Amino acid sequence: MTSEHDLAMAAKAWPFEEAKKLLARLNGKTPEKGYALFETGYGPSGLPHIGTFGEVVRTTMVRRAFERLCDIPTRLFAFSDDMDGLRKVPDNIPNAELIRPHLGKPLTRIPDPFGTHESFGHHNNARLRGFLDSFGFEYEFQSSTDWYRSGRFDSTLLAVLRHYEEIMAVMLPSLREERAATYSPFLPVSPASGRVLQAPVLETNVDAGTIVFEDEDGVKKEVPVTGGHVKLQWKPDWGMRWFALDVDYEMSGKDLIPSVELARKICKILGKPGPETFIYELFLDDKGQKISKSKGNGLSVEEWLTYAPAESLALFMHQKPKAAKRLYFDVIPRAVDDYLTFAGKFQDEDPAKRLENPVWHIHRGAVPAVRADLSFSLLLNLAGAAHAETKAAMWGFISRYAPGATPENAPFLDRLAAHALHYYKDFVLPTKRTRAPDAIERAALADLLGALEALPEGSKAEVFQTAVYEVGKRHAFPELKAWFSALYEVLLGQTTGPRMGSFIELYGLAETRALIQEALARPS
Repeated sequence: MTSEHDLAMAAKAWPFEEAKKLLARLNGKTPEKGYALFETGYGPSGLPHIGTFGEVVRTTMVRRAFERLCDIPTRLFAFSDDMDGLRKVPDNIPNAELIRPHLGKPLTRIPDPFGTHESFGHHNNARLRGFLDSFGFEYEFQSSTDWYRSGRFDSTLLAVLRHYEEIMAVMLPSLREERAATYSPFLPVSPASGRVLQAPVLETNVDAGTIVFEDEDGVKKEVPVTGGHVKLQWKPDWGMRWFALDVDYEMSGKDLIPSVELARKICKILGKPGPETFIYELFLDDKGQKISKSKGNGLSVEEWLTYAPAESLALFMHQKPKAAKRLYFDVIPRAVDDYLTFAGKFQDEDPAKRLENPVWHIHRGAVPAVRADLSFSLLLNLAGAAHAETKAAMWGFISRYAPGATPENAPFLDRLAAHALHYYKDFVLPTKRTRAPDAIERAALADLLGALEALPEGSKAEVFQTAVYEVGKRHAFPELKAWFSALYEVLLGQTTGPRMGSFIELYGLAETRALIQEALARPS
């Protein structure tokens, strides 16, 4: 009998492939620190971004696959670079005038424009944790401010000071000439203003563990590199953090490839090879542009979760991480229905096949039972045909289609109905336009009405689908696709739609006949 370990080693799903790379890197042994450390980084200068959350979802999938492969303990750090100085006011926040006087200060020393937390950094960190908690992730939140000011980075910062010239030799070729002229990996925190300064370092004193710079008030000052008196530039900071925490695995976007290479070189200068890394493609908005934290284009987490269950977002993150994908409202229905399809297959799959199924990685193998036949697309069309205003109205049809199902004993279906109603009202209804049938379509619809009138109540989807199909074949459509398109446009006011047999069973035989009669009554 094949063991679970053997099945996992044979699995080809990308999280398992990544986990096998990490296991090989560790030579199959537990690191000296006692665990394999996975890390995700977060820059809280803007509101929490769905791309950042995607990093945590995907990293968790690799972590769970790794745990299936071996018994090495794991930890996941969600690390917030909240000591970074804020360089500009984000476009998508309230009370921008509150922020402007504090530009340049660490994010954890800037007032919260939302008025809910002690700082802007604390607010955005809370938003990040709220999202991660809603997914049920196991992680340990880490604050850059805490690490710098508590002294936990001190020994590594002193090592950066000792290797100052070597690190400069790595960084300077990557910079423009003007930037290189004043560059230092150390950013002093001004004792006068509290701002993180892009100030040239005039002297370094390894023995004293200090640097000298000219402060904003024009006075030369000497500060220790320890205790939170400095902040590293973000690329050296990344390499320093890999070394200090002994990170084993981290992923990042394609746009950060040069930064990954620089951080790895710096980590090696300090004495460690750096983590196993994975590069994923970037998300694009509806115009094909890279989504940005500060611009707020694309989708926010809250928006996705208004229109679809969290499981569908996790699936979207799992699928083809190395392919650029549009992340906008129109991807939601497909993501939900793909999740339902994969979840519906899971229970009947053999153990090896289950490890390849994306829902294994979403639910760590404990995949809940769902009704794959009640798709999101079908519920959207039900909302439109029934002119549903409330979830209760949706359940009036669902209960007839699925006797015994209730909001209480089918909570996922209940959430799905609510999401579909929100999505329908905001994205489908505003563009819904039914039209009158042309002569060929009118004849076919009258034929379909007669066919449905001949069927008994209680008929199933396959019977209805066969009737629709046979009617289409009897009429002069150039292809059957044109017949189904006509049904969607004339009956539902959309260019695409569900499998008609399933729709008729859900919506009801009498109700569908009334829908056709209404369409036939429209003047040509």
